[in-house]
Amino acid sequence: MKTNILKEFMPQFFISVKSYSKEKFASDLMAGLIVGIVALPLAIAFGIASGVTPEKGLFTAIIAGFIISFLGGNTVQIGGPTGAFIVIVYGIIQQYGIGGLAIATFLAGLMLVLMGVLKLGTVIKFIPYPIIVGFTSGIAVTIFSTQIKDLLGMDIDNIPSDFLAKWAVYFNHLNTIDWCTFAVGVVSILIIVGSAKITKKIPGSLIAIIVITIIAYILKSVFQIDGLETIGDRFTINAELPEIESLPITIESINLLFPSAFTIAILCAIESLLSAKVADGMTGARTNSNTELIAQGVANLTVPFFGGIPATGAIARTMTNINNGGRTPVAGMIHAVVLLLILLFLGDLTKHIPMACLAGVLVVVSYNMSEWRTFKDLLRGPKSDVAVLLTTFFLTVIFDLTIAIEIGLILAIFLFLKRIMDTTQVSVMKDKLILSEEPDSEGNEDGLTLKKGIEVYEIDGPFFFGIANKFDESMRIVGEKAKVRIIRMRKVPFMDSTGLHNLETLCIKSQKENIKVILSGVRPDVRMTLEKAGFYEIIGKDNICDNINIALAKANSFLDENNQ
Repeated sequence: MKTNILKEFMPQFFISVKSYSKEKFASDLMAGLIVGIVALPLAIAFGIASGVTPEKGLFTAIIAGFIISFLGGNTVQIGGPTGAFIVIVYGIIQQYGIGGLAIATFLAGLMLVLMGVLKLGTVIKFIPYPIIVGFTSGIAVTIFSTQIKDLLGMDIDNIPSDFLAKWAVYFNHLNTIDWCTFAVGVVSILIIVGSAKITKKIPGSLIAIIVITIIAYILKSVFQIDGLETIGDRFTINAELPEIESLPITIESINLLFPSAFTIAILCAIESLLSAKVADGMTGARTNSNTELIAQGVANLTVPFFGGIPATGAIARTMTNINNGGRTPVAGMIHAVVLLLILLFLGDLTKHIPMACLAGVLVVVSYNMSEWRTFKDLLRGPKSDVAVLLTTFFLTVIFDLTIAIEIGLILAIFLFLKRIMDTTQVSVMKDKLILSEEPDSEGNEDGLTLKKGIEVYEIDGPFFFGIANKFDESMRIVGEKAKVRIIRMRKVPFMDSTGLHNLETLCIKSQKENIKVILSGVRPDVRMTLEKAGFYEIIGKDNICDNINIALAKANSFLDENNQ
């Protein structure tokens, strides 16, 4: 039993090393070096935008990146801080402080591990696409709005967290724009966009940071231009290994931060599994979703003790890893080591990076996240999908991500139930039963004539709480003259407690009215549900038939006995 569990949740690292070779290591080494360099500016930018110091973004990329690669269920997934978390992390810090963020991240890690252990990895994938696009686009708009101050070099002391109030403050401070800072931000964006057309090997964000940092250093040291703010002007870079911190977890803090932790967990699960799915399409591999969730959970359980922020699978860095030859988890682990070495030996140089340049990097990130073309295409879809898309988008932008995800998931559930109800049918037959498509019809392709007093109800789909009312309505419409009711359940894959209760109520009521109820074509799983619920005592085991012919024979026999 233990062996089977280990195989089921075996990390890809232990599977990959069995057939490891020098050629694979050389390929992984090159990919890891490149991804580590790519991750550097992003980790710093995401850390600062989230409301923490730059090195905490790097700590997250190092620690979480290594754990996710080592324990994950995908061979090429690169983990670390991502743009999707900026909004929720910033909001938590503003409301509950760094300690609150640490607790929320830790709780999210527990939830992710639990999701993986309970094998919910495949379930997460079924969250409707309009919801994912809605809050992803909403996050992109929010990230863009948080970078306006640094991009334009505005002189603003306190920026409101509310989206509409934030833009009102921006418009009121247009006269404080620093045009030198704005020029640096625009040039950074142009370099990132333009370099992508020249080379795919070297990331545009890295080129922009190197070029702009050199220019900014010259402007400040030679031309004495002081208006251009850098990381060092705002933060003190601590280029040392982090110390382990304690978490002030209490029952009160858990109750307070549980909704935020749930948002982090869901967001992490969705983004990491989407990234893994894209990676599988490029490599031909197959992700173990549950193992991946456990790895994400362990990473988020660990980083709070080192002052880190939430982490997940990063699509852009994962694609960079694949495009540069990474094929095993070793590449992701090397990327983490590269970041660690950069932090320890070159970390002090990061203080010269202009804030406007990082704002330019995040503006491009937000544009790429926006998926505006997909958003526009979804607006031409069914009205229900459009409603879900716009609701999730505006809730994310105007209110916050926690509310958007919670309401989005509720909408997803209602949307799913509605579609199930629309496709599940309850048909009633009183005169003739057509059997041409029946596997158990014993050759009666022209159908069977039903004797007067026999009604056949067929349920096509799951018999759950959403369909139970539809079934009751069909029963009331037909009338009460039947002496035998045959309920065909050959197309019922499962029953829930509400469906079971309605069926039980029907049988008891029918018995009081001297109406016989016979079940036909009950599947093994549904039969087991009926047996466990004590249904045999109500209807009688003999009245649960394997096919319609046996059920009709019993019905005819009952009518003959009552007519004598």
